[in-house]
Amino acid sequence: MLDTVITVIIACGIIFALWYLLKNLTTLIVNSVIGLIVLVLVSQFNLLGMESFKVTWGAVLVCALGGLPGAILLIVLNFAGINI
Repeated sequence: MLDTVITVIIACGIIFALWYLLKNLTTLIVNSVIGLIVLVLVSQFNLLGMESFKVTWGAVLVCALGGLPGAILLIVLNFAGINI
């Protein structure tokens, strides 16, 4: 009897965790895609007078994890002379 109760509690916990992750997953994906688009636009079209701004694997990783705030952070760091 106790094994059944523990199994049901664990299953409910897993279902709740998956529901929470999938609910927030679309927001995270959209934010990451917008960050990558901003990163590519700034790099390709030399926006903000940033000819030295290069897209590297580190910059892509920061944008993929941070999204739009990550892209803004990379732009500010580039203005300061720090390239990732």
